[in-house]
Amino acid sequence: MGVYLSTPKTEKFSDDGENDRLRYGLSSMQGWRSTMEDAHAAYPDLDNITSFFGVYDGHGGQAVAKFCAKYLHQQVLKHEAYSAGEIGTSLQKSFLRMDEMMHGQRGWRELAVLGDKIDKVSGFIEELIWSPRSGAANKNFDDWPSEEGPHSDFHGPNAGSTACVAIIRNKQLIVANAGDSRCVISRKGQAYNLSKDHKPDLELEKDRILKAGGFIQVGRVNGSLNLTRAIGDAEFKQNKTLPAERQIVTAFPDINIVELCDDDEFLVLACDGIW
Repeated sequence: MGVYLSTPKTEKFSDDGENDRLRYGLSSMQGWRSTMEDAHAAYPDLDNITSFFGVYDGHGGQAVAKFCAKYLHQQVLKHEAYSAGEIGTSLQKSFLRMDEMMHGQRGWRELAVLGDKIDKVSGFIEELIWSPRSGAANKNFDDWPSEEGPHSDFHGPNAGSTACVAIIRNKQLIVANAGDSRCVISRKGQAYNLSKDHKPDLELEKDRILKAGGFIQVGRVNGSLNLTRAIGDAEFKQNKTLPAERQIVTAFPDINIVELCDDDEFLVLACDGIW
């Protein structure tokens, strides 16, 4: 059945936890897909007053979703805007930073280790055994070592992932979203969307795509991708005259800030298939 199985894999991975501020639970299941391409991150104690939760829905492989689950919260935490209390700015910068970090030899190697099929990233399975020479790594300003190697000119993965992240600090909820995973809050028994699906039929998305040199065909970006914002998908981000926010597909997220109140019961983050 191509990318689908003849019968779904229904085994679930579930976990839960709590601290003195909140309780959480999570669950994931592969379902009909031939591989598990989704990932999540749950850090109830990102720092002593902040909790971080993220859902990453991969497409074209699992490597980018797993990369985000491993690194995105770290980038949020270390960004100078976070220390200044500007969490929304820190999230925006960190989403874009994921694309930057997946460039070059270092990015290729990280994705190779995380991915299920290395040819989804580069097309060369034999290069997985390559490791950087001693002294080849160079520390840069943000402590992400660069490396020399056969994939130094790697422009990023053609696979991609959505990212929907919720940060809770005191009574403030900050939601960052790129793609079509969703965040919904239950307030006094009513469901309220805190994210918006980024699809080609939205005028704002369509306008950016066309101005960046792309097109929409059968409801898909360049006839291929059915969402307009994602981390990864480097083939749609090659216009050298435009910043990352204005590429055909961008990782730049929408930010929604909500003041929590006693009427708020729970929050749900999930991939589009759940909804």
